[in-house]
Amino acid sequence: MPDFKLLATFRSLFEGKPYFHRNSSLGDLVANQLYEDLIGLNKSDKLAQRVKSHERVVNLGNRTVGRPSRRGDGTFGELVPTAVAVTEAGLLVARGEIANIEIGAETKILAKAMIKQIDRVIGDLTRQVQEFKSTGGNPICVGIIAINRAPSYTGYEGEKTWPTDGKKHKHPIQEAEEAERRLLSRARPSFDEFQILRFKVTNVEPYPFEWMDYNQTAKEYGALLIRVSREYDRRLP
Repeated sequence: MPDFKLLATFRSLFEGKPYFHRNSSLGDLVANQLYEDLIGLNKSDKLAQRVKSHERVVNLGNRTVGRPSRRGDGTFGELVPTAVAVTEAGLLVARGEIANIEIGAETKILAKAMIKQIDRVIGDLTRQVQEFKSTGGNPICVGIIAINRAPSYTGYEGEKTWPTDGKKHKHPIQEAEEAERRLLSRARPSFDEFQILRFKVTNVEPYPFEWMDYNQTAKEYGALLIRVSREYDRRLP
């Protein structure tokens, strides 16, 4: 089974270290691995050639030049003619400013207090798809949603710790199923592809990480990559 970079990067957010949910750069880090995996799987000659020639790049700023929009977690498109494609060691896809969005990815990580924030999360997801599409063209929109199913969890904000107690502060396992149901029914229809990452972390030392079913998750994600590759060939000239 391929060693998908997105799944490995997601795991690295938690394993062996505390996770701080207010770090907004973590969604970018995960989402941008989608493009590495697309090229690594190599199911679209068109996509591979455009990336190899630096015609298509990942935009680290996650905005298109000349088009105001809300930032997404990971955007991929055509390099602005006057911009420079920047390559980084170990990465297959160059970075640079883009003129349009051909593939847009949005990541959400639900570790605790899921039902309390679910309406906001769904709203953010659906609005982000609208933003991807507002820049013109016909972008492929991908949602990556991670849902914790641990029996307990401790959150951190500065020096404060917020452990779940199963009563006022529900444990992740108590809310995960309902959170997933609402996301699938209300957010999933807005996206071309929607991947659920089911995992377990307590966020306490020694900070273990566990997939609910890694083989199934990898199969679903691999199938998503193939569909995105095929859709890219069909949708984008």
